[in-house]
Amino acid sequence: MMSQMPQQAALTNCPSCAEPLESGDRFCGACGYDLSAVPAPPDDHATLAANGAAPVAPVTHEPVATTPGDHGLTPPPPSGSPVSPASGVRFDRPPEPDEYPLQAPDPRVAAETPTPAEGVKVCVACRAGRVDHDGYCENCGHAQPRERDHMEQECGPMAAVSDRGLRHHRNEDAFAVGTTALPDGSPASVAIVCDGVSSATRPDAASLAASRAASESLLAALPRGTHPQQAMHEAIVAASRAVNALAAEPQTAREHAPHQNAPACTIVGAVVTAGLLVVGWVGDSRAYWVPVDRSALPARLTEDDSWAAQMVAAGLMNEAEAYADERAHAITGWLGADAYELEPHTASFKPDRPGVVVVCTDGLWNYAEAAQEMAEAVPLDAAVRPLHGAQVLVGHALDGGGHDNVTVALVPFPAPPQGAGSA
Repeated sequence: MMSQMPQQAALTNCPSCAEPLESGDRFCGACGYDLSAVPAPPDDHATLAANGAAPVAPVTHEPVATTPGDHGLTPPPPSGSPVSPASGVRFDRPPEPDEYPLQAPDPRVAAETPTPAEGVKVCVACRAGRVDHDGYCENCGHAQPRERDHMEQECGPMAAVSDRGLRHHRNEDAFAVGTTALPDGSPASVAIVCDGVSSATRPDAASLAASRAASESLLAALPRGTHPQQAMHEAIVAASRAVNALAAEPQTAREHAPHQNAPACTIVGAVVTAGLLVVGWVGDSRAYWVPVDRSALPARLTEDDSWAAQMVAAGLMNEAEAYADERAHAITGWLGADAYELEPHTASFKPDRPGVVVVCTDGLWNYAEAAQEMAEAVPLDAAVRPLHGAQVLVGHALDGGGHDNVTVALVPFPAPPQGAGSA
């Protein structure tokens, strides 16, 4: 008869999952079964049959009821057992319900939510977190809708619409519209549209700064009696200064993007009075003239500062060839600290009939490049319903693919008397 072995050493397999045990184990390494809970085995038992046959499984008295036919052997795990005898992996997670009931909100937490201070933006998702300057919730991290993704403004007789488009992650265009009166009391309408240069840093900030500076300059100069064409020139210079100022940022800010160009944008603007139409521009944003009488010819009022325009002007390519080239939209003039030299372009016209001035970025004119194409896209009632007309034009660009930000302002000519708005 062999001497008695310690309780743990006597167990070669876990009573719960049948996983092999090591000498001295106090818990099963597979399922965590507490081996100390196993009752002590009999004083001794044979590990080999008397006749030298295969060893008999050791007796392991589990704390379960046995029947006379059990012979003291560990019964197999019952059907539905959380233990897999083959692998020793436990599957003892409770069955998951088909639906998880939502916990009712804690009224104490709701009561503790402070009312946001005036001017503080609150997250649209969790309704509790403050929105940081990057447009994300400080509580749940949810990105907030950007105000500039889609903008519409109606101002007196004119209107403007700007949209992010279908491919860009943000809107880098900006516009400004306003009305004023000349010294003689006659009305004047002002529209500025800017397109941020995407290859530069902070193009959205550049376009916004330029549009605001140009508009403010015009609305201040025209009532003083400055000629509209001279006022437009000065407005573009003011816009250039505003964009240049964005490049004068702390050195630490530049360390995050040392290889990017300074903020930059294009600009196009229009001043409409009772008898005069003035446009000004730098870059490839455009202005078109569309008469109310569609039997009269429309016209493009600006010439792009672009590679394609230079090729055409030099007689090296015709317009179709130049604009089919992949370099066509490379601009040669822009507002920004790294611009070669500021050369504002201005032109004045005296239309002999009513019409509407279309002031837009290339996000629109890419889908209506020729003057006749633009005239066909402009609704017939655009002069009296400018907001609707601008919405239709933005929709035209989106339907065409919306590859770029889209911005357009519609300014009826002649400027109606003060107090007269769109129908």
